[in-house]
Amino acid sequence: MAEEVKLLDFWPSMFGMRVRIALAEKGVAYEYVEQDLKNKTPLLLEMNPIHKKVPVFVHNGKPITESSIIIQYIDEVWKENPPLLPSDPYEMAEARFWVDFIDKKLYIETRKIYMSKGEEQETGKREVIAILKQVEEVLGERAYFGGECLGFIDIALIGFSSWFYSYETIGNFSIEAECPKIMAWVKRCLQKESVSSSLPDPIKVYHFLLQVRKALGLD
Repeated sequence: MAEEVKLLDFWPSMFGMRVRIALAEKGVAYEYVEQDLKNKTPLLLEMNPIHKKVPVFVHNGKPITESSIIIQYIDEVWKENPPLLPSDPYEMAEARFWVDFIDKKLYIETRKIYMSKGEEQETGKREVIAILKQVEEVLGERAYFGGECLGFIDIALIGFSSWFYSYETIGNFSIEAECPKIMAWVKRCLQKESVSSSLPDPIKVYHFLLQVRKALGLD
């Protein structure tokens, strides 16, 4: 009996992108089910009744939520392919720390760039650059955060890069000028089919965010 593997997702979600990349890295076939977050489907509400958010990974009828948890689940279930998390306990703890940092710090500050204007937006820009500089230090001279291969932190962070053009255009600043190592890392990641095929067109994301800003009366 074939395995049932589904992903409930919304195309511009950087959190959903993580799961798409993880599945591509593992070579796992799945059914992609696009969600309209303004009109949530009964399936989404059934599979994630607590948060009612995407992504939701459904494996043989059982839902798993929260992107970082989904990635760890995928790594545990499909062990035969290259690992996504380090095997060393300390390195695994470090990777989990930085993914949590990205989720709690970077995501919140990036929202200030496209969900506000004036001083709050300026604060968001400064914080995003400061956070990316911290992350650059973690990367160091390695090709990827995972070393020579794409790893947990890489997968957690790279989805944000499809929003970089929007942050820069709306906020009128340059991430490449401030964080050249991060942008070089982005270009390396995009050379991988698992990444490039899982990320949306940055221009499409930008037009999506322009509509969000218009609806909020910011433009």
